[in-house]
Amino acid sequence: MKEQQGETVRIQDKEDEIDLLELLYFFQSRWVAIVAGFLAGALIAGVITQFLITPKFTATSKLYMVSSSSNSVVDLTDLNIGTSLSSDYAELIKSRPIIEGVIEDEGLDYTYDELLDMLTIATINDTRILTITAESPIPEEAQIIANSLADKAVSELPKLMDTPKPNIAERAILPETKSSPSLSSNTMIGALIGMVLVMGVLAFFYLTDDTLKSSDDVEKEFGVMPLTVIPEGNIEAISDKREEDIQKEKKRQRKQKEKEHANSKD
Repeated sequence: MKEQQGETVRIQDKEDEIDLLELLYFFQSRWVAIVAGFLAGALIAGVITQFLITPKFTATSKLYMVSSSSNSVVDLTDLNIGTSLSSDYAELIKSRPIIEGVIEDEGLDYTYDELLDMLTIATINDTRILTITAESPIPEEAQIIANSLADKAVSELPKLMDTPKPNIAERAILPETKSSPSLSSNTMIGALIGMVLVMGVLAFFYLTDDTLKSSDDVEKEFGVMPLTVIPEGNIEAISDKREEDIQKEKKRQRKQKEKEHANSKD
């Protein structure tokens, strides 16, 4: 019994493999539609990216979280303090007094939450460098926000934390190129989505189509071979041609008999 069950499983696996191959052949026969979906997806994504999405610009300033506690040579204690303070500074820069202070100083038309969403503040791995990145649809605004926030952090946070003042390692420069969106990336993603959608629709129609198209389909469905197969094509046209050939043959035979009869009289 176990052997029969194993054989059944093997047969089922074989049928699934054949179905998968047939699906691949079906995709191959519809390659024009798949390519059209690929190109349409790329075109739509490219148009949306180029004309409907507002480009963003980013500017980054950097703080170095080490300062001499005695206004002299930096020692190991200062280095350790800088390492431990980096994460604290990263969170406190996002505090409401600092963010709202930048909004007031620069006369920005943003709320606290809106400006916070435009910022990315993080420490560079295994360093005491803190990056302040601002993103805006206006490149000059991104530069102003990044530099103003760095200045505010240097002037206000040491008072709050009673710690040495960090140094501005690098001020933000005016971004010359947009940081997002990426036309090439979005176009490729759109092309792949278009192709997958078309293949999904084709697969749906293939899997839901239960019509019998060949003798193999009949054998697979009912387990028996068909006795005969009706040829493809216009059966009526074939019948008319056959009837015409028969009439021509009869006419030829009649003329042949008449000719033989005339010869016999002579």
